[in-house]
Amino acid sequence: MFNPKLSVITIVYNNVRDIERTILSVLNQTYNNIEYIVIDGLSTDGTLQVITKYQDSVSKFISEKDNGIYDAMNKGLALASGDYVIFMNSGDEFFDADTVAAVFAAADNADIYYGETEMIAGNGESLGQRRHKAPEKFTWRGFKYGMSISHQAIYVRRALAEPYDMQYQLSADIEWIIRAAKKAKKIVNVNRYVAKYLVGGMSKKKHRQSLQERFAVMKRYYGLIPTILNHFVIAFNLAWYWLKNKRTND
Repeated sequence: MFNPKLSVITIVYNNVRDIERTILSVLNQTYNNIEYIVIDGLSTDGTLQVITKYQDSVSKFISEKDNGIYDAMNKGLALASGDYVIFMNSGDEFFDADTVAAVFAAADNADIYYGETEMIAGNGESLGQRRHKAPEKFTWRGFKYGMSISHQAIYVRRALAEPYDMQYQLSADIEWIIRAAKKAKKIVNVNRYVAKYLVGGMSKKKHRQSLQERFAVMKRYYGLIPTILNHFVIAFNLAWYWLKNKRTND
């Protein structure tokens, strides 16, 4: 039976409102081979007290200053010993208790597994499926019209998971997934919801910088002219979705 070790990494800084929900989402998984790593940025709002409640169930825990979210993620990657890694950052959750078991039951020995994401508002209300629906088949070229798989919905073989590129402060996750997907031989769509994503993260707060970085990543991998042309498609799709739904659900 295929039973790989999964390293689940949670990054958190001053998020006492949401951290317990994320921790319980991980600890309540029915899958029995999970290494749980929590990286805290030296929180001062009560987050540490919540983590301490569950410290006996956390495999590895660090609380120290970092140089931003991707520096913290790189610390988590350096500590990971699993066959696969996934980031479930504070505020995000696995879709249900059987999610990880269902992912690995979908196929043996894939390099990447991915699925669909439900968007969640700050009050816990469901906002439905992401605007970018997970593609039926995914390759490294699959992000040319936007990040069609959310970071919380992608499981990467640890051997393919290099450190995040720190030149990107807000969009390094896109570049990281593209880089892993370029090396992947077997990518599996598990054809189910696998994650709940809390909207309103740092990329929303610094939206302009996030978009500039995303353009730079796409130009790096897909070329300047194709990226410019693809952004006309991205803009049209966004406008059409907004007209129909009055929200973006990125």
